[in-house]
Amino acid sequence: MIITSVNIGATKQVPWNGKTIETGIFKSAVQRIELEMTDVKGDHVIDRRYHGGIDKACYIYSEDHYSYWKSLYPDLNFTPGMFGENLTVKGLDESKVRIGDIYRVGGATVQVTQPRQPCFKLGLVFNTQNVLKEFINSDFPGVYLKVLEGAIVEKNDSMDLIERQHNSMSVKEVYRLLYDKHPNQDDIQFALSINTLATSCKLALQKRVQI
Repeated sequence: MIITSVNIGATKQVPWNGKTIETGIFKSAVQRIELEMTDVKGDHVIDRRYHGGIDKACYIYSEDHYSYWKSLYPDLNFTPGMFGENLTVKGLDESKVRIGDIYRVGGATVQVTQPRQPCFKLGLVFNTQNVLKEFINSDFPGVYLKVLEGAIVEKNDSMDLIERQHNSMSVKEVYRLLYDKHPNQDDIQFALSINTLATSCKLALQKRVQI
């Protein structure tokens, strides 16, 4: 996989439900970024209940998925970072990337922790909240990363798998457990047993356990 863009966001004020809120989802491409243990340096994270932190220090999204969204929203101007991602990556496939996989990206070492769970702020970028349902129904959630070893990452750096976690599930499989109408309960229990799955994702899955 190849990094085709590195992106950070400044704080932006936008109207929402009759008030003004702040968000850092609007990203722009820069020359390089520095991955740190809980953040991308210089990237503005507003609500740390849902963004940033050890398990979600960096968000990546596949450039290959952009054509799908362009077909749905042909009038939008798509630029790198459109999905709030810090790294736009060519060749990323959520059905093949597994929870717990460790990658070398630039000089950094990172570990896959969970798929994205979209919130209303994605709708602010697309100018419609309809995109949330479309995002949930797609198989393109993108990937959150834990930073095991921080470093500078630049455009055209490679993202190489250095350790695979075999007793795990793909990012896509976990994503479908989060949102399918009738998720397999055995699969949920297995996902909950994966020690590298992010705590916030486990909490969401626990709400889907049938008693």
